[in-house]
Amino acid sequence: MNAGSDRKSSRERIDTHTHVVPPDYLAWLRANRDYGGAVVDWNVDAALEAMDSKGIATAILSVSSPSVRWGPGDDPVQVRKLARAVNEFCGELVRADPGHFGFFATVTLPDLDGSLEEARYALDDLGADGVIVLGNVDGVYVGAPQWDPLMQLLDDRASVLFIHPTALPGPPVEGITAGVVDFLADSTRAAVNLVKHDCPRRYSRLRILLSHGGGFVPFAAARIASMISREADEADVLAQLRTFYFDTALTGPYALPSLLAFADLEHVTYGSDWPYEFRPDQSRRFTEGLDAFDLTGEQRHAIDRGNAERLFPRLARVRSS
Repeated sequence: MNAGSDRKSSRERIDTHTHVVPPDYLAWLRANRDYGGAVVDWNVDAALEAMDSKGIATAILSVSSPSVRWGPGDDPVQVRKLARAVNEFCGELVRADPGHFGFFATVTLPDLDGSLEEARYALDDLGADGVIVLGNVDGVYVGAPQWDPLMQLLDDRASVLFIHPTALPGPPVEGITAGVVDFLADSTRAAVNLVKHDCPRRYSRLRILLSHGGGFVPFAAARIASMISREADEADVLAQLRTFYFDTALTGPYALPSLLAFADLEHVTYGSDWPYEFRPDQSRRFTEGLDAFDLTGEQRHAIDRGNAERLFPRLARVRSS
C-alpha cells in the first residue's frame, strides 16, 4: 500500500482526531443506512493532501460514529469480522507509513468478549496506538461497570482510550442533526459517567482522550462537580475531570478560552475531524481559527505536537529516526 511516505508537512502536527473509512466499513455503511453514518469515500492520497493543507505530519486514524454495531438482528460473528477488517486495514496503513499514520482500534461493544479479543489483537499484534469507543452504545455510557474488563485491559497496557461522541439515546430535535449539539452532550455525559464511577482513579495508567474540546466539560466543570459530589469532594471531581485529554476538533474561538482555562495545557491535542465536514473546508477553517488564536510558541507546539508525542512515544521516535 503506497501511503506517500516521501511527503513532508510544514508544521509537523499530530492529528489525534481524524477519520478513516476502510472499504469493508464503507460497504457496511451503505448497506446499513438506518444506523445514520455519513457515507464518505476515503483514500490515502486525499488524506495526505488534507494533512498537508493543515500542516499535519501524522494522523491517528479512527472510525467515526456509528462505528461497527451489534444491534437487533445483527450477527455478532459478522460484526467481529467487520471490526477485524477495519483494524487490519488500518494496521496495514501504519506498517506501510508509520510516520504519517497511526490508528485507534475499533471494538465491538456491547459485545464485551469480542471487544476484549479485538483490543488485545489490535494493540499487541497490529500495533494500534489505542482504542476508540463511542460515548454510549445503545444508551450504556462508557464508564459503566459492565465494561470494566475493557478498561482494565487498557489500563494494564497504559494505553489511550479515545472517546468519540454519537447520537444521544433518545429522539432528536426535528431538523437538528446529532452533530450540532448532541455529540457535545454525549461527550460530556461520558466524561461525567467515568468520573462518577471513579474510573480516572481506578485506572490511573489509562489516558482518556475526549473529542471536540470535551463537549461541555470545560464550561460546566464547576457545575458538574457541585452536583455529582458532596461538597467536600468537589475538588476531587474537578481533579478527575482534569485528568482527561481534550482534542481541539471543531473547537472554535468561543470554546477555546474555556478549554484552555480549565484543562492542563499538556492535556490538549490538535484534532481536525477530517473528512466529516458539513460545509466545504470546515475542518480547515477551524484549524485556521486555532492558528489565529493568541498562543505562545511553546503553547502552540504543545498542542500541535508535543503533548501527542507524550501520549504516543513512538511518534517521537519516528520523527527522530
